[in-house]
Amino acid sequence: MSNVIRLNVPSQRQSKRDRHAALIASFAQHRRFGDDVFWLKENAELLNILECTGTALDADTLAPHEGFYKQVEKRLGFFPQYYRFLLSICLDLEDLGMEGTKGAALAEWVHAQGLAEAELSDLQRGEARRLLARRDVRSQEWDDGLDERLHRFINRSETFSMPNKKAAYELTHIVFYLSEYGRRDPELASAAITSLEYAGILAYLDQNADLLSEICIALRFAGQEPSQIWESWLERETHRFTITTGAHVSPQDDYHDYFVCNWLMSVSGRDSFVKPAEFDKMAFTRAAAYAAPLREMSEAMFKLEEARSDDWNSMRPHVESALSEIGHDILTEAQMSSDKFESFFAGFARTGLNGGMMV
Repeated sequence: MSNVIRLNVPSQRQSKRDRHAALIASFAQHRRFGDDVFWLKENAELLNILECTGTALDADTLAPHEGFYKQVEKRLGFFPQYYRFLLSICLDLEDLGMEGTKGAALAEWVHAQGLAEAELSDLQRGEARRLLARRDVRSQEWDDGLDERLHRFINRSETFSMPNKKAAYELTHIVFYLSEYGRRDPELASAAITSLEYAGILAYLDQNADLLSEICIALRFAGQEPSQIWESWLERETHRFTITTGAHVSPQDDYHDYFVCNWLMSVSGRDSFVKPAEFDKMAFTRAAAYAAPLREMSEAMFKLEEARSDDWNSMRPHVESALSEIGHDILTEAQMSSDKFESFFAGFARTGLNGGMMV
């Protein structure tokens, strides 16, 4: 056994510029290839985070995307179904400093082709509207009433008091689009803030760092201060990621968790993307999480059947008795993290069919 203590601080020897350059190069050139929709998704997410956090990049750092930028019109013409990814990447490259003005013409083409009109989801229409507006392309034909519908969805707090990850992610993305990624007040009603609080409690009970990071970012974009318990935990989780390098590593990894955790670090004024990065294929792995109590809580409540109540004080002993010691600690922290825990639990209990409606 060695007496030498090795301090894991290599990031101090790699400049922020070099870390950003290595991240961009890895995702642009080493993990996947340009005709893969997952390549589009990964690169769109990374560039969006860098752009909306005001990251300063030079031409050499963006150079791995020069080939994509030169061919973006051809890609969009042949893959119009991916127009949101393609347009997003193009706009972000230009706004991050790549020389060129293709984004405006592409936005006009997307509008002229009516691609946003083919969207079935209001969430996707909200994203399309935000992308086109970045180059002052606007339409009234397909977004009439869009804001009203989006606000109606996020204002229904009951939706977010029970496990539904799809709805929770849609909630955060709606706030991203309404706020133009933190550039304007999304004008959320108090009910929408409550929705974010409920979704945050659930994400913490599930120890879902990816979703909770998005919720904290959305709260900050809405001018709110997220729970210190949530953000302190997320800061610890961010530093616990490991990065492995080489041709053998799999891109089926926790890269998205890594992205949004570091995005939150930047939005909240903390250091972001401090892990040393390589100009090579990289994989990102989140450290093993503690056993989350959310599933056990749901099972305990379901088993109570008619005895189930929406009153937390009366249900608390039943729920806590079903949890491990660690699960109990996480539940305690969740209660401390929000003054809306009891009203959250009233929805989480799901007692709506217990009052004589069942036969």
